[in-house]
Amino acid sequence: MSFIVRRTILFGDCDPAGIVYTPRITYFIIEAVHDYLTHRLGAPAISEIFAMGILPPARALSIEFLAPMSWDEVINIEISTKELTTTSFTFLVEARNDSNEMTFRSTFTQVSISPESKRPIPLPQALREALCSA
Repeated sequence: MSFIVRRTILFGDCDPAGIVYTPRITYFIIEAVHDYLTHRLGAPAISEIFAMGILPPARALSIEFLAPMSWDEVINIEISTKELTTTSFTFLVEARNDSNEMTFRSTFTQVSISPESKRPIPLPQALREALCSA
C-alpha cells in the first residue's frame, strides 16, 4: 500500500533558471517519508521512532531525475515500503506531475541503530509491523 503527499514547488526550491535545485529534491523525499511514517505509525514519526529506542540514520539515498520541475508546479509524491531487513528499512519514492509524468524516482534506506553503541540493532517489532502492513 502506498501513500501520496501532494506538494507545490515553491519559488525558493528553484535555481535561477526556474528549475528545482537538485539538493531540494532530497528534502522532498525525506519530508514525504516522514509523512508516510507518521501515517503508518499513527503519531509523529520521529518522536515515535525515538520512543522505540532507536536512531534511524540514512544509509543510502538514490535519486533518478526523469523530468524537470518548476515553480508553482504541483507534484504527487508516492511513498511505499520497498524492503525490510533485520536492521534496515527501505522506501520507494516516486513523484509525478499533474500530467502524470514521472519527475523523479528514489530509494531511501534507513538503519536501526542503538543510541548507546551506535551499532545496528534489529528493527523494533512495532516499526516492522507498521511497515509490513503497508
